[in-house]
Amino acid sequence: MYHVIFHIDEEEKWPLLLGNVENLLAGMTAEVEVLANGAAVVGYKSEAFINQMNSLKSQGVQFVACRNALNARHLLKEDLFAFVSVVPAGVVELVEKQSSGYAYIKP
Repeated sequence: MYHVIFHIDEEEKWPLLLGNVENLLAGMTAEVEVLANGAAVVGYKSEAFINQMNSLKSQGVQFVACRNALNARHLLKEDLFAFVSVVPAGVVELVEKQSSGYAYIKP
């Protein structure tokens, strides 16, 4: 099975990223994580994306937010959709996933 981490740090790229994840899953079986840091973490509380994210979550996609980015924007985990996990530092998560063989995609 393939392992893929999608990285987003620009809020306006959410539609592109979610479409990329859908396209990937339509074409292959993969374990997918979406990591948001920087300005993109606010997408995890945007009603505009909830249906698409729920659909992807039901396909096994994991959604992860960077705690440093949340802190910088004065957001709490409770402000985000319930299915979003939080990691201490997005950059550390990226290094760990890539070191364990995850393909890296950043739209």
